[in-house]
Amino acid sequence: MENRKKVAFYTLGCKLNFSETSTIARNFQDEGFDRVDFEEVADMYVINTCSVTENADKQFKQIVKKAMKLNDKAFVAAVGCYAQLKPEELAAVDGVDLVLGATEKFKITDYINDLSKNDMGEVHSCEIEEADFYVGSYSIGDRTRAFLKVQDGCDYKCTYCTIPLARGISRSDALENVLKNAYKISQQGIKEIVLTGVNIGDYGKGEFGNKKHEHTFLDLVKALDEVEGIERLRISSIEPNLLKNETIEFVSKSRTFVPHFHIPLQSGSNEILGKMKRRYQREVYVDRVNKIREVMPNACIGVDVIVGFPGETDEHFLETYNFLNELDISYLHVFTYSERDNTEAATMENVVPMNVRSKRSKMLRGLSVKKRRAFYESQIGTNHTVLFEGENKEGYIHGFTENYVKVKTPWNPELVNTLHEINLTRIDEDGSVRMEFLNVEA
Repeated sequence: MENRKKVAFYTLGCKLNFSETSTIARNFQDEGFDRVDFEEVADMYVINTCSVTENADKQFKQIVKKAMKLNDKAFVAAVGCYAQLKPEELAAVDGVDLVLGATEKFKITDYINDLSKNDMGEVHSCEIEEADFYVGSYSIGDRTRAFLKVQDGCDYKCTYCTIPLARGISRSDALENVLKNAYKISQQGIKEIVLTGVNIGDYGKGEFGNKKHEHTFLDLVKALDEVEGIERLRISSIEPNLLKNETIEFVSKSRTFVPHFHIPLQSGSNEILGKMKRRYQREVYVDRVNKIREVMPNACIGVDVIVGFPGETDEHFLETYNFLNELDISYLHVFTYSERDNTEAATMENVVPMNVRSKRSKMLRGLSVKKRRAFYESQIGTNHTVLFEGENKEGYIHGFTENYVKVKTPWNPELVNTLHEINLTRIDEDGSVRMEFLNVEA
């Protein structure tokens, strides 16, 4: 048994990547490998890459360097979005032995022979058109929450985005398979499942390689609500044009789905939305927010927004700022636009200077702090259910309410991965919320 090889994983990017890393790791364990932390000495290091931000590219080199420092004889493999888009570039990084594209990453154990290092990274990547099959994934690691992949790829042609190039066409898991995976997760004692994918509102398309929707996103949500043993379900991120009123209404009455939506906006200017080739105008976004507020007044609504897109003038930016300032939302995820190869936006004129991009980004981040604070203040004095996480942070345990308010209370290991009825009492200096238990046993 002492000959068992050790493998470690590092994941860059989104929840979807985390769910896929977790699945790949289980494949290694089935092949007789022991999984260890990335900080430990391993025989093999697998890096799941991301192509969404400039940083993810640079981080890759640093992570390889770190792995080589831990064990300079270790076999290093790169998988994921950046590995699909720029395989030769990754293969040329000192220390990298294997680069696998979109269709090969789930078959990684087939590509490993004796783990001896290569002089040059070996590349196995496909034409992205070949990525037309679906591999289900889910993450189990953080005991309180699991990411469940329900969909992959995207048919949208947003001018700034490389995801369709990195992940291929929109395709979904079969409904019975999603339900099976959800049940497996619930059997592990995990209390919350976060649904994830590239464009999950498009769920049901191409289940069996066709473009017909076998099921809709609403069908999926309704079916998951029936799965025994799941306490909470969270929709991670969904396009405003695909978030239908029926879904919002169902979530408001659902047994398990929580009142938390994350809806990408990207710009509050219709002109910029047009240049981005987004599939809605800002008026649709207002409708979505109003509908959520109408049926779930305490819901948490998160927004993705991009600053510094080519052609974004000061007027366009102020339009976005004022639009968000007036909108009843709870927080922002702000992305500074960065040029990506092979995208339409990369060749557009009227490039916004970097210093302007970062100034705008700073302004929106400030707005996000203000919005989150206002949302938290609106929740003080109200009762909620909190799910506690597993970490002792400076003598406190943190958790999230169903509507995504971050709470803290003095550390007690017995609270980890448990749900409790609480009352929100006040906002702490660090921005999280203090609470009182309503159920006596705590």
